[in-house]
Amino acid sequence: MERREFVRKCGMGCLGIVATGLLLEGCAGTRYISGNIEGSYLSLPEAAFLKEENNYLKYVVVQNESLQYPVAVFRFNSNDYKALLMKCTHQGTELQVFGDRLQCPAHGSEFTQDGSVQNGPADTSLRSFPIIKESKTLKIDLS
Repeated sequence: MERREFVRKCGMGCLGIVATGLLLEGCAGTRYISGNIEGSYLSLPEAAFLKEENNYLKYVVVQNESLQYPVAVFRFNSNDYKALLMKCTHQGTELQVFGDRLQCPAHGSEFTQDGSVQNGPADTSLRSFPIIKESKTLKIDLS
């Protein structure tokens, strides 16, 4: 094996290891929970964001059998949340969450945690829902 080929193979191997670690970290960080629908509200406990004592997840994905698409709820602080429908505005594919962005597996559109388009082909922001915090429950207004 020539030196150039050896360096290329080692470099590709290192990149593969790093990429795999990042992908696994993203998957491990996603918490899926079942939310309850009461009237036009999808409810979830605020404690769903708790990772360990005084350490919180940045987001959770809320599912319910009545919903066609899940809802990603981002936590910015104890009183500031954002709920986004995980449906790509380009062609309706279900989005995936990676840290502070949502990505479409079909065509690569990316959205920020506030729902704005970061990269196309999508050109419309995600649908967002108002959130009401009552005691230790978050109520997402689906109407």
